Amino acid sequence: MDKFKQIESFVAVATKGSLTAAALADGVAPAVIGRRIDALEERLGVKLLVRTTRRITLTHEGSAFLEDCQRVLADLGNAEASVSAGGVKASGHLRVTAPAGFGRRHVAPLVPRFLALHQEVSISLNLSDRVVDIVNEGVDCAVRVGDLPDSALVSVRLADNRRLCVAAPSYLARAGRPESPADLARHECLTLSSDASQTRGWAFLMDGQVTHLRPSGRLDCSDGQVLHDWCVAGLGIAWRSTWEVAEEVERGVLVSLLEDYAAPPNGIYAVFAQRKHLPLRVRLWIDFLRLTYGDPQYWRAVAGG
Repeated sequence: MDKFKQIESFVAVATKGSLTAAALADGVAPAVIGRRIDALEERLGVKLLVRTTRRITLTHEGSAFLEDCQRVLADLGNAEASVSAGGVKASGHLRVTAPAGFGRRHVAPLVPRFLALHQEVSISLNLSDRVVDIVNEGVDCAVRVGDLPDSALVSVRLADNRRLCVAAPSYLARAGRPESPADLARHECLTLSSDASQTRGWAFLMDGQVTHLRPSGRLDCSDGQVLHDWCVAGLGIAWRSTWEVAEEVERGVLVSLLEDYAAPPNGIYAVFAQRKHLPLRVRLWIDFLRLTYGDPQYWRAVAGG
């Protein structure tokens, strides 16, 4: 007897509450449904349903098995929908996390566009500079900026990310302009106090090699936006990404420093747990980000160029 039919019949009986209702929905006699349930229980070696003349109830094992069966049937339905006539169709809930600053500017604005393309998908977006444990916290995809630590997670590079040392003209008029990374030791540097980012310090290309420095100052903060605001206010030098400061450099609100020592770009990544079968909604989200961030026009538009 077909195993899949057995599972379908078990779910129908458990959810509808009777053999008769399940049989009516399947267009067969109640006895056929009963034989399928009997065969399933015999194959598994466990009682799933307690049947009396008045009602049907699930055993403890039956309740646990029902949840698994419903999930399998739902996944199969999604898989069939994805290749059916009418094109790709995703559904379900997508959980995404991103750094707070980057997420506000470059992830949150994309969510409505993605939902408009995929009407049966819902999204929870968690913006945090904390490195979220996506496996244990049930997150489908993390957008991360910068160097990635070695891990068992899978990453897809979405775009390059370049960082600049920047300062306001008012700060440079007061403190002078650094000519080399070593000069940062005598400047007020605005640094992240969080261990979520820049754990290796600021990166510079010196003598043909990438060197990491840990400059210091009287101000540090765990929030990148606050560092950005302090920098614009003339309180010191910051090491920020081009996605954040390109427009202000273009307008002269901030001045790019130490460009001859700029390190090669790192990356913007989509990170997700290793899975044999990645849900369609996650694959489509990653493809959506890759197409968006991979378009140079996108970055020119957000930079005001």
